[in-house]
Amino acid sequence: MAACARLCLDCAAICALCVTLLSRGSKWAARLCQTCAEICEACAAECEKYDADYCRECAAACRRCAEQCRQMAGAGV
Repeated sequence: MAACARLCLDCAAICALCVTLLSRGSKWAARLCQTCAEICEACAAECEKYDADYCRECAAACRRCAEQCRQMAGAGV
């Protein structure tokens, strides 16, 4: 489960960076949102391997985040 925890930390870090870039209207936000969506999907898939409630909650949040990131990336933010 250590790999899962590391992936969750990576996911949280990239999400925080997306928020930062989006909040200041960076031209790189759309590209980063696409990458964020991929990392969120990977995190969700990893978390879904475990039965703990917090893993299921994390997976659901990551799937929602990935969808929003894809929409923002597609919009060219």
